[in-house]
Amino acid sequence: MARNKYPDRTEKLIIEVATKLFLEKGYENTSLNDIIANLGGLTKGAIYQHFGSKEDILNAVMYQVTASSDDKLLELINSKDLSAKEKIKAVLLSSINESARRKETSIVIDYTKNPLIFRNMFTELINEVAPMFIRPLIEEGIKEGTIKTDSPKELSEFLAIMFNIWVNPAVCPATPEEAINKYKLLSQMLKQMGLDIVDEEVLNAVRQMY
Repeated sequence: MARNKYPDRTEKLIIEVATKLFLEKGYENTSLNDIIANLGGLTKGAIYQHFGSKEDILNAVMYQVTASSDDKLLELINSKDLSAKEKIKAVLLSSINESARRKETSIVIDYTKNPLIFRNMFTELINEVAPMFIRPLIEEGIKEGTIKTDSPKELSEFLAIMFNIWVNPAVCPATPEEAINKYKLLSQMLKQMGLDIVDEEVLNAVRQMY
C-alpha cells in the first residue's frame, strides 16, 4: 500500500471532523466509527497512523481549541505594564471569560465517565499550566514584595487546580449562588498571601457567566 504523502493534511482533517462531531453530539456519544464515516473514504488505519485512541484525538482537539488562549496568556505574563498580582487576576478573568465564551459551544465531557481524561487534565495542570503560566507570576510577586509565600511551586499548583477544576462549571457543576460562594471562600484564602484578586470585577464576571 502506498504511504500517505500528506500525513499532516490527514491529521488536520481528523481533528476538524472530530471537533465538529464532539461539538454536535458530545464526546461520549461520538465513536471512532462516526469519525471514520465523515473522513471522505479514509479508513480506521488512517486514524491509527496519527492517534492511538479517541482520547488522543480529544487531546489534539483541545490543543487546537486552547492554543490561541495560551498565546494570549503568555503575552499577558510577559507584559511590563502590570504587577504580578494584576497579571494573576487577569489570568483568572481570562479563564472566567473563556469559560463564558465557550459555554454554549465547548465540547461537553462528563468527567465522571472519563477518569483517564480527568487524570490527563490534572497532570497537565501540575506539569505544564502551573509551572508555565502561574509560578513565574508568583515568583515575580515575591520579588515585588506583594505576594507572601515560601512555597511558590505549591501555590502555583493550588491556583491551577482551583481555577481550572474547583471553580470550573464544566468540571464541578454549581448553581450561581454556589459559584459565588466558592469564589468568596477562595478570596479569603488568597488574601492571607497578599493575593487579593477576587474582587467585585471578578465576581461580576462569574455572575455574567451564569
